[in-house]
Amino acid sequence: MRMELVVAADENWGIGFHGTQNLVIPEDRRHFRAVTGHGTVIVGRRTLLDFPGGRPLPKRRNIVLSRDPDFAVEGAETAHSVEEALALVADGDPEGVFICGGESVYRAFLPYCRRAYVTRIFASPEADAFFPKLEELPQWRLVDPGEDREHQGVRYCFQIWENNGHWLERPQGPSGAGGF
Repeated sequence: MRMELVVAADENWGIGFHGTQNLVIPEDRRHFRAVTGHGTVIVGRRTLLDFPGGRPLPKRRNIVLSRDPDFAVEGAETAHSVEEALALVADGDPEGVFICGGESVYRAFLPYCRRAYVTRIFASPEADAFFPKLEELPQWRLVDPGEDREHQGVRYCFQIWENNGHWLERPQGPSGAGGF
């Protein structure tokens, strides 16, 4: 199975503030759509609620993680644990499976991902949600630093990171995805 992730992170690896992205770049949104295409996206409940209209993303299979046993949303499947979400995508998706946030969902699925598409934003807006610092994780390496771009005076680039660890193996330790 091809499991990858897509994230926009500032220079401190901040990804959000008060439940929404801390800095929005329109080209990043287009990049996100291009990368995830018609594949499967896995998101936490709070991330889903931050999507336009709080609705699942169009033209993709949406899987939402929630610990609430009664949570359901039209147009999406609900999983209540990492293991349940992995079972839903066990047969894979020819278009790929993409982890799309938030913080606890990224952390829970990071060991399963072989690639990370990171929009690095060279600014430091206030953040209260963070992505793991890939440069500090020995199994992750930057394979494409991307080209510098600019939006309203803010520099950014589209990077690609690869997991050289044993991403097909289940990580050791407690199960569950923390705070999704």
